[in-house]
Amino acid sequence: MAQTLLNVPYGEGDGEKLDVYIPNINSLDVHLVVYIHGGYWQFLSKEESGFIAVPLIDKGVVVVAVGYDIAPKGNMDLMVSQVRRSIVSVVQQYSHISGLYLCGHSAGAHLAAMVLSTDWSQYSITPQIKGAFLVSGIYDLLPILSTYVNEPLKMTEEVAVRNSPSKLVPQLKLSSCSCQIVVAVAENDSPEFRKQSEEFYKTLEASGLNVTMEDVANTDHFSIIEKLVDGEYHLTKLLLKMMGKS
Repeated sequence: MAQTLLNVPYGEGDGEKLDVYIPNINSLDVHLVVYIHGGYWQFLSKEESGFIAVPLIDKGVVVVAVGYDIAPKGNMDLMVSQVRRSIVSVVQQYSHISGLYLCGHSAGAHLAAMVLSTDWSQYSITPQIKGAFLVSGIYDLLPILSTYVNEPLKMTEEVAVRNSPSKLVPQLKLSSCSCQIVVAVAENDSPEFRKQSEEFYKTLEASGLNVTMEDVANTDHFSIIEKLVDGEYHLTKLLLKMMGKS
């Protein structure tokens, strides 16, 4: 029987909580996937993130869904700090894991890319992230400054630049050079989402990082991640294969 631990704190703040889905395993070779939800940094929560655990728990993978303070309560700097601290906390709480993987969707893919771009010298430990699935993400925040998305975020240009993974690739290379990165985009994503994924992929590839691009057929911005509930779905199989669990 799998075990679920809800609202495990990773920090002092009310919103700084994790939901942990633990499979029934006694093996020491444990892989762990941290999932960061989307919602334009202002909608959704970790409570809607449990679906990703369904096929992974079956294969003995621990799944952690991260909560963070969405806008207007949280601003971009805080959210980025929170997801970084959540990863440090997971590594401290589950020191026996043999592989740490990230998966983020939309705004969550942005936050996952910011985790990959962390200067870990500011933190107590340096997490070894083996793989990252960046699904339909936003990697350059400048184009959203003038849109409705920024109304609750209230980002200035300075905030947008320092929180844009596309501008932090040298740090990403320093911190995550051994990480296997998958940039996934939906066939029916909007042109801006497709452009963001393609450009970020090309930038990472040009930097010599271990990155692949997945253009997922017959999906849109939401179904591309919702289908992860299915063990036979392309991205689910890819994630399991990356972990040696296929």
